[in-house]
Amino acid sequence: MPSVSQQWLLLLLITTVLTVFARADLPGTWELLVENAGVASMHTAVTRFNTVVLLDRTSIGPSRKMLRRGHCRNDPYDATKQIRPLMIQTDTWCSSGQFLPDGTLLQTGGDLDGVKKIRKFVPCEATGSCDWVELADVELANGRWYATNQILPDGSVAIVGGRAANTVEYYPPRKGAVALNFLADVEDNQMDNLYPYVHLLPNGHLFIFANNKAVSYDHNVDKIVREYPPLDGGPRNYPSAGSSAMLALEGDYSTAVILVCGGAPYGAFIARMTDTPAHGSCGRIVATSPDPVWEMEDMPFGRIMGDMVMLPSGDVLVINGAQAGTQGFEAASNPCLYPLLYRSDQPVGLRFMTLNPGTVPRLYHSTANLLPDGRVLIAGSNPHYFYRFDAEFPTELRIEAFSPEYLSPDRANLRPIIEGIPETVRYGESFDVSVSVPLSVVGVVEVNLGNAPFATHSFSQGQRLVKLAVTPSVPDAEGRYRISCVAPPNGMVAPPGYYMAFAVNQGVPSVARWIHLVS
Repeated sequence: MPSVSQQWLLLLLITTVLTVFARADLPGTWELLVENAGVASMHTAVTRFNTVVLLDRTSIGPSRKMLRRGHCRNDPYDATKQIRPLMIQTDTWCSSGQFLPDGTLLQTGGDLDGVKKIRKFVPCEATGSCDWVELADVELANGRWYATNQILPDGSVAIVGGRAANTVEYYPPRKGAVALNFLADVEDNQMDNLYPYVHLLPNGHLFIFANNKAVSYDHNVDKIVREYPPLDGGPRNYPSAGSSAMLALEGDYSTAVILVCGGAPYGAFIARMTDTPAHGSCGRIVATSPDPVWEMEDMPFGRIMGDMVMLPSGDVLVINGAQAGTQGFEAASNPCLYPLLYRSDQPVGLRFMTLNPGTVPRLYHSTANLLPDGRVLIAGSNPHYFYRFDAEFPTELRIEAFSPEYLSPDRANLRPIIEGIPETVRYGESFDVSVSVPLSVVGVVEVNLGNAPFATHSFSQGQRLVKLAVTPSVPDAEGRYRISCVAPPNGMVAPPGYYMAFAVNQGVPSVARWIHLVS
């Protein structure tokens, strides 16, 4: 029987290359991982078991996977066992999510019967039978459609905004929803305050960006403690389709830099102007500075719906999207097939590098997620209300991976292998990491922690990269290198939970090992 819309899909990660497109002169390579995932993933998250949760909305009819009659659970037609369907009942359209400290995926809101729903997925090994649980004893205080989740230093989660919900609430629940008038103030007649960009700063406050403005929010007392100058260039949030990332935290962790790029001109969404060129301007601000200002620069392409992925090296990959139109159904054109590498340590004008283009348009409702092996998983794209495979930009069921240049064969002799690392570390704890490298190490091998965000609508909720304090690697008697590290000092720098620990040698990352950061 066809799987109905109440099924989620769990992608079991494969480690072998299925298809590699011919390498172009530009850096990076593409792989086709799965020809038919069954759904176009609107929301994507990587678990600590190296599996990937793929989620679409539940109001679009049958998926494209055949399930066992009367069971809607196991898929006997999938001989590769790459895809395992999961069960969910309420509508998850344009919902939000975040991993909790124990590795559970918390998923909130949506549309219709899902608008106040709280769901949990406790991940398991690829051969396990874990599934979704929809909580019956608790619900959201406000309906949340197009909201953003951010884990906090104590492991609780802030749930911010949403359509007709200019409030903040928390999980576990505190005292219901709290008004956040900032979201109402920046709302315009095409909204532009949905899916706000929320980043946890290392001082414990939340940087909240909506439309073209930002504030610093003290979630302990539910109060705005700072207003930032407006960002030039028009609206940036849904439906105007920019993106944002916080750059890697390093050094003494006192400095947080926020990047916001791309978007559609105001009015394009209202007029449904699918051919209105996107702009390519980016703003970069030191959110922790006593006198913050936006530093402006331009991408090589105008872009809407671009996903920003923090790479283990500290660079940012900008991928997916279009060069004209807005977010929404049938609302964009001119796919932007060229990824960009944003090199955050370079001066203005030299930060963006154009990478090898893909061939599959990834428009509205597409996602990008960092994998533990350093590749980036690319999924989704459905710019139609229902699934359509006969359109100019059809519903996309293929799953690809993009490999940045650091995975090219000519850098293989620089790639470290983590031979030993603790499974659990505490805040401020000193610990050693043992690595092997084909070529003798020259310089410092970094150890960087990247979390697993919840990617949806061109923003990775909770995304974070923390560069640990390390000492220069020391050779040991077995031909390996020992790196002495110090864990992050507190949950403001790195909230508790599971992180991918990468050893990075001259910009080339190892395959990550998952570690559990606890208090």
